[in-house]
Amino acid sequence: MNVLCTRLRDLNEAGAYRLNCPLDELRAAAAQIGFALFDADLASMRNKGEFISAVAQAIHAPDWFGNNWDALADALGDLSWQAATGYVLLLRNGGEVLGLPAADCGIATKILADTVSFWKSQGIPFWVFRC
Repeated sequence: MNVLCTRLRDLNEAGAYRLNCPLDELRAAAAQIGFALFDADLASMRNKGEFISAVAQAIHAPDWFGNNWDALADALGDLSWQAATGYVLLLRNGGEVLGLPAADCGIATKILADTVSFWKSQGIPFWVFRC
């Protein structure tokens, strides 16, 4: 687990990846180093609204959350209500397309990539794992 903790802290490696370790190991490593881990189960997703709602629920989005792409991008780039030394967003059971139609998957993927880049510019690792 020490190797995973070290990698999670590495700002240069932070990004979006397929999870290749046991889920419990990721959870334990994130907790050990003080990262907030957000777990979104996408198993029953049928559309972008359900995807956005699942991620908003996972990050405990505030009341102002507008349940649209812009609000999702804004919330992921704020997270002031979940202050941490780093972040892990776990997207479970969504497959390669996150349970979304191709066009919406492209928008979601862009938002996630922009989020990773934003947090890197702040010196804070933000990871997205699909499993």
